[in-house]
Amino acid sequence: MTPEMQHLLAMVLYMGAVVAIGLYFSKRANKSSKDYFLGGRTLGPWVSAFSAEASDMSGWLLMGLPGLAYWTGIADAGWTAIGLFVGTYFNWLIVSKRLRRYNVKVDAITLPGFFSKRFHEKHKIILTISSLFITLFFTVYAGQCLASCGKLFVELFGLNYHGMMIIAALFVLVYTILGGFLAESASDFMQAIIMVVSLSVILIIAVVAAGGIGNVIQTAGGIEGFYSLFESATPNADGTFGGAKGFSFLSILSALAWGLGYFGMPQVLLRFMGIRSEKELTRSRRVACIWLFIAMSVAVFIGIVGRSFVEISYASNSESEAIFIDLATKFLPPILAGFACAGILAASISSSDSYLLISTSAIAENIYHGIFKKDASDKQVMWVSRIAMAVITIIAMVIAWDSNSTIFGITSFAWAGFGATFGPLMLFSLFWKKTSYIGAISGMVTGAVTVFVWKLVLNPLGGVWGVYCLLPAFILSSIVIYVVSLLTKQPDKEVVEEFEIVKAGDTKEETVAEA
Repeated sequence: MTPEMQHLLAMVLYMGAVVAIGLYFSKRANKSSKDYFLGGRTLGPWVSAFSAEASDMSGWLLMGLPGLAYWTGIADAGWTAIGLFVGTYFNWLIVSKRLRRYNVKVDAITLPGFFSKRFHEKHKIILTISSLFITLFFTVYAGQCLASCGKLFVELFGLNYHGMMIIAALFVLVYTILGGFLAESASDFMQAIIMVVSLSVILIIAVVAAGGIGNVIQTAGGIEGFYSLFESATPNADGTFGGAKGFSFLSILSALAWGLGYFGMPQVLLRFMGIRSEKELTRSRRVACIWLFIAMSVAVFIGIVGRSFVEISYASNSESEAIFIDLATKFLPPILAGFACAGILAASISSSDSYLLISTSAIAENIYHGIFKKDASDKQVMWVSRIAMAVITIIAMVIAWDSNSTIFGITSFAWAGFGATFGPLMLFSLFWKKTSYIGAISGMVTGAVTVFVWKLVLNPLGGVWGVYCLLPAFILSSIVIYVVSLLTKQPDKEVVEEFEIVKAGDTKEETVAEA
């Protein structure tokens, strides 16, 4: 059997396991829309932690982050990883318990539904706007995942990028339709394990092949600025390097700002809402943080180790995102390399199924059921969600059509969109009882619009305008929520009383047997 066939066999076995999970949970998932979109709040602490991180990291972890570290050194990749770790820790520490408790009180199954019920809105403005933004940004995110799949099959088999990207999209679409939230959470648990094992195995074997850790450090150390947290390497397309370029204070802030995105990330926040007991969130936080620390550290070091092999060379940052694949196929037996590269499928599928499910829940549950047809049956809501899922998948394929776009670049835009649109609103909703209805709407729209304006209009100007758009958008959204809340009608008595009940922890704890 040829190496390519062994790679393919490993991929097929892996995808077969994912489909089996979808089939196993399909009967349970289709009982009701609550089971389909939130799993009936039955997630255990390990599944919650692993699925939250796996659905969040996507192909960015195995391709985007190692590629960035390989291309410019540890400054950009390192500060970004630090920001993400800190953001993850505080999101689990301060948001998870309050959100889970609040959600038990208002009984929502989607993030837009939570915001709508939190403010007791009658005209569904927050519900509509937040649903549309979720659909928009997750469609971009899903495009990034499909691009990861396409690049994987190009590197492994030399197949057509567009054809393989379409096949990957169809696979994810069918799988997500089958099983819903429980299936994607369970498969994300498995995929989180595959991702971190794949990264660790590749790192260890590559270090040994490079002559040991001392040799790796010495080789990359010869590149000016490569190991500095305050400078970055400046590679040229021909494999040479210019002088080190300063990594400014604004660049550090931009990288650290990635951590702010977690407060508004629907795929993570839904795990907080779906866990079976608030008491298990502490264990979930520890598991999630340990997994993330190991995964990101190993991913960055893989990029560094890649510089030890002169026969591996890339002409652009986009091409360097194949470093994980090239190391796997170079140093592992073909069948094991196939399983290792299945980690990229794991990352991409675990994220894209979450993105599709959350996007379609926003359309079907919040807009169709919540606004246009309030008497819709569960069956009708499920059909609308599947139709919407197909449409979103097609748009995601259009976004992923350009094979030269970087996975890191696509991810950064969608991440900023979610972080600025929902992050400040989530924090104010959970921790400030004076947050007004108009303030919530104003802040949400401000965050989203600022991301677009800063990214498309101001970023190209350079200088101070070159800061990552999430940071100014998050700050402006927070200011607008605070100021507008003080200037507009204060929350109704019922809203404030509900806030105080949740704050005091007087909501009835629901503990559901794990599926």
